[in-house]
Amino acid sequence: MLNIALPKGRLGEKAYDLFARAGYPCPELLSDSRKLLFENPQQGVCYFWVKPADAAIYVARGVADLGVCGKDILMEQSPDVYELMDLGIGRCRMDVAAMKDFADDPARTLRVATKFPRVARWWYDALGRTIDIIQLSGSIELAPLLKLSDVIVDIVETGATLRENGLESRETLFDISARLIAGRAAYQFKQQEIETLMNRMREAL
Repeated sequence: MLNIALPKGRLGEKAYDLFARAGYPCPELLSDSRKLLFENPQQGVCYFWVKPADAAIYVARGVADLGVCGKDILMEQSPDVYELMDLGIGRCRMDVAAMKDFADDPARTLRVATKFPRVARWWYDALGRTIDIIQLSGSIELAPLLKLSDVIVDIVETGATLRENGLESRETLFDISARLIAGRAAYQFKQQEIETLMNRMREAL
């Protein structure tokens, strides 16, 4: 059996559709149920729903052999996993954004609001910029509006939320999409099964 961690929500549903088209269906997974774990012994797969930020943890800890995880989470957590392939779904980007009239002054510390402190630190360290990270868990766009921060580092899909709040993207750190990941032990001991699945996934894509 291949144990696969799927992120709850729209991204996980799109990912499951790829697995199903690749020949690894589990129809019960789409039922209106509160169950979190679903098996299809005939196809040799077991799926379970997890919070998106937890998928890489389940894989890194060996509970799941495979998982689907956004590139943003991989960059933030740096989990000990193999990144096998880009699934091409959940496309967006990680941007620096600020109020339209904001002008940076390199002589002072830049205040950065974000859900991704490690990513923000990595980016600004590479630029040699001194920053003060303000870690928030939601409504990041509010921080510049209320003068809590100078800029934000956040996920941007269409940019509509930024525009509606008077912000604009200043820089793109990296593009984001969902990735298929594998645990190191799983890839060692189930390599043949995983590579077969990957080949079928490529055909489905």
